Amino acid sequence: MRKPFKLIQYAFLFLIVTLTFSCNTKKKEKEHKEEVAIKPNIIIYLTDDLGYGDLGVYGNPIVKTPGIDKFASEGVLLTDLHSAGTVCSPSRAGLLTGKNPYRSGFYYLQGYAGTHLRDSELTIAELLKSGGYETAFMGKWHLSRLEKTTRAKEPSPSDQGFDYWFASTHNAFQGPKNFRKFIRNGEDVGEVDGWYCDVLTEEASDWITNKRDKSKPFFLIVSTHEPHTPLAPPEAYSEMYNNATVDSLEQSISYGGVARPDYDISANKKEYYGTISQLDKAFDNLLQTVENQNLTENTMVIFTSDNGPETPVNLEESKGEWEDPIRDFCFGTPGPLRGMKRYPYEGGHRVPGIVRYPAKITAGTTSDEMVVATDFIVTAAALAGVPIPNDLKLDAVDAFPAFLGQKIEREKPYLWLFPTHEDTYFRMPHMAMRYNDYTLIGQFPDKKDDVTIMEWMKTSIPVTFELYNLATDPEQKNDLIASKQDVLAKLKPIMLSEWISIRDEGPYWEKLNQTVKK
Repeated sequence: MRKPFKLIQYAFLFLIVTLTFSCNTKKKEKEHKEEVAIKPNIIIYLTDDLGYGDLGVYGNPIVKTPGIDKFASEGVLLTDLHSAGTVCSPSRAGLLTGKNPYRSGFYYLQGYAGTHLRDSELTIAELLKSGGYETAFMGKWHLSRLEKTTRAKEPSPSDQGFDYWFASTHNAFQGPKNFRKFIRNGEDVGEVDGWYCDVLTEEASDWITNKRDKSKPFFLIVSTHEPHTPLAPPEAYSEMYNNATVDSLEQSISYGGVARPDYDISANKKEYYGTISQLDKAFDNLLQTVENQNLTENTMVIFTSDNGPETPVNLEESKGEWEDPIRDFCFGTPGPLRGMKRYPYEGGHRVPGIVRYPAKITAGTTSDEMVVATDFIVTAAALAGVPIPNDLKLDAVDAFPAFLGQKIEREKPYLWLFPTHEDTYFRMPHMAMRYNDYTLIGQFPDKKDDVTIMEWMKTSIPVTFELYNLATDPEQKNDLIASKQDVLAKLKPIMLSEWISIRDEGPYWEKLNQTVKK
């Protein structure tokens, strides 16, 4: 008599569990939908030539950056963040597209043999715009010509997904103060009163406060000239570093093992350090705008650099090729790392990286996971709930777990390159590949005089190698190539295969130009 009653009890219990599971599942689905629905605003603040060791939070004993220091305490400090390239244009192309820049044809700077970011490339701005974002770009573009000319039109930020832009094609070569070559949404602006980074803050703040559609989430890139040369900060900033204490501390600064000029440039260091403090204030002012608009909690802000720090050149050793006296003001440092801007060693592409997103990221944390700027497009798309096209070949992963102190997995290693080709001051290897703790350095055969840089790049593969274990040798002083032949045997074919894939995918600009002429 009790068995049917027990069966009824079991049936009732099963019904309760089923309904509970169903309710919990629906609740989680609802929470996930709500989470995706509340899309974060995303700001990328991209500095120019800021070194890994240029900030106090990365160990610099001289430079004062209270704004960035506070920002770091509110988010996660990345110790292994890398730019997409080792020099301006390739780095910026990689950040926007999520591809190794050589896949997009950025073997060298924008303009070389017609190099530009083609309209066929899908950018982070276009992807987020498809997901309902309003987008804006402020500052140095360096991916196509923005000026109105009689030459063939190249895509502008408007063509690459930016609803609003206030930009310059190149750096402020005549100086960062009262810059005359800003272009706003395709129209020349004329001379603008103030310093480059400060003007960008004002423009970006005005857009955030007054010009955007506030019913939409937004994506904003602020790309500074600073601390690229020429340097000319307000005197109040440079004078902060015109003292004996700075002179003393300067002796402890490392320059990546790259030789400095044999003539005295020490009087110029105050200009570099002052520029970083000015940049710090400009960045802090932008964050203040975000706070004033009650956007802090749901805005992810990424602070980083486009490559390692610039270095002055001994004019005699450089044989006159890099005769550029304004670079005698460069006192940027890669910290303990080897190499600087252009170099495939870590100092050329490992850069500052700080991310704040109070709604998700724990304040005051540190992550040692390797992240590359190409990862930003996948990371942003995941946060925004925007699918990435299946046919898009990216060199990127979702880096957000790293921002939370978790591990991330890469399907393939990343390569950095710079096509130096002459026996000059900048003679160096051409390629680096990270594989876990190891970095493999590769060098192409010498370029023949009757071969163009592009032809040489498009037909070459590395022929000599260096190998370093960054876990035990972060300064890359101990080449393991002789003692670790087994590691070389494993990594060399991976490097060659990945390089050939990248090399052959990228456009051959010189041949494209010949086709156009025909």
